[in-house]
Amino acid sequence: MKKAIVIGASSGIGRELALILAREGYEVGLVARRGHLLLSLQKEIETRSYIKQIDMARVSEAMAGITSLIQEMNGVCLFIICAGIGFINPELIWDKERETIEVNVLGFCAMANVAMNHFLAQGNGHLVGISSVSALRGNGSAPAYNASKAFISNYLEGMRQRAFKSKKEIAISDIKPGFMATEMAKGSTVFWAASPQKAAGQVYSTIKKKRYHAYITRRWRLIAWLLKLVPRYLYDRLV
Repeated sequence: MKKAIVIGASSGIGRELALILAREGYEVGLVARRGHLLLSLQKEIETRSYIKQIDMARVSEAMAGITSLIQEMNGVCLFIICAGIGFINPELIWDKERETIEVNVLGFCAMANVAMNHFLAQGNGHLVGISSVSALRGNGSAPAYNASKAFISNYLEGMRQRAFKSKKEIAISDIKPGFMATEMAKGSTVFWAASPQKAAGQVYSTIKKKRYHAYITRRWRLIAWLLKLVPRYLYDRLV
């Protein structure tokens, strides 16, 4: 069974992953808030594809929609959660903090919950979550964003432990990209900004190997190592 759902397929890494999966022979469930972009993407996909317009912040509706999509596809073996939002918010504007939490924490948790319960019932599957290098430390300019990405990584670790204890063939992958050349990340103004195409290619390589963790692109492992080593008193002066 080569069937995958990509949440956040309307743009960025999610869009490129959907195209790669289709080229690799997967039937693909395309999920995002912006339905017109999904329709445009569907025209580029030659394998069988499905569209489901979902807003992850509307948790109950999103969970029902994804459950319906899984049933429509008669099960899936791969579930990728790419969708997320982020704001530079040093003013601590509450609406921005709340929206980040609603999508990146509540929405992610809801989608992962549906996927994991499906895989447990099915007996196998692969859950992939797109976190961020930002998960490694807090950031006063984007406190909710960094914290939400840390939640994602921690939640995926919990799902990995749950999968291990279930003794079923369920893989969990935590993907931590660095800067991406996307509209959300303003990638053109930062160093080591990878294109969505290059990033998606490395993500797919990680998926094929069923690795539990990866930095994208690979050189961000160096930055991650340095971030972990920087003492608090120095880190507070750097960010």
